[in-house]
Amino acid sequence: MKVRESDMPDETLWETSFSPEEILRMLGLDRSVRDAVEFGCAYGTFTIPAAKIVSGTLSAIETDQEMIGRVREKAKLAEARNIRCLLRDFITEGSGLGTGSVDYAMLCNVLPDMWPERLIREAFRIVRPGGRIGIIHWYYESRTMRGTFVETGLRPGQVRQWADEAGFRLLRSCDLRPYHYGFVLEKPGEM
Repeated sequence: MKVRESDMPDETLWETSFSPEEILRMLGLDRSVRDAVEFGCAYGTFTIPAAKIVSGTLSAIETDQEMIGRVREKAKLAEARNIRCLLRDFITEGSGLGTGSVDYAMLCNVLPDMWPERLIREAFRIVRPGGRIGIIHWYYESRTMRGTFVETGLRPGQVRQWADEAGFRLLRSCDLRPYHYGFVLEKPGEM
C-alpha cells in the first residue's frame, strides 16, 4: 500500500538524531492522555516512547507495510501492548478513527507536500474537545541530518495558519533546532 517514497534517513541515523521522550514532553504528551494517534509512525521512533506514556491505546497509522512490521517488532521487544498498528493511506482516506475518539494526535515530520491542511483537519476531527495535537516539522530551507538541503519544509507560519483555520488554538511553540520546529495546539472545549 505504500503510497509515496518517504525519503526517510537511515534508521540508525534517524533514531540517534532525537530524544523522543524529551520532544514528546515538550509537545505536551503526558499521563493525562488516554488514547492517542500517530500519523506516519515510520520506524517507531516516537511510537514506542509515546505508548509508554499514554494510559490507553496508541493507534499508529502508516502507509508502508514494512514500517508497520518494524513497529510491531519493536513494540513486542519493548512489551508495549497498547499499540494498534493500522496500514492506511491517511492522507487521501483519513484515519479511519471516529470523530472525537482520541485525546492527542501526533504529527511528527509527516505533513505531506500535498494537502497538509487536509491532515490537520483530520486531526481536528478525531481529537476530542479539550484534546491536543503535537506537530513537529522540518524547518523550511534547512540542512537535514543527512546534510541534504530541504526546500520542501513548510514554513511555521503556514502550518499555524492551517491549524488555526481547522479550529485549533495554539498552546505553545517549540524550537527543536537544528532541524525542526514544533507546536502544541488544543481543540477548544472540555475533555
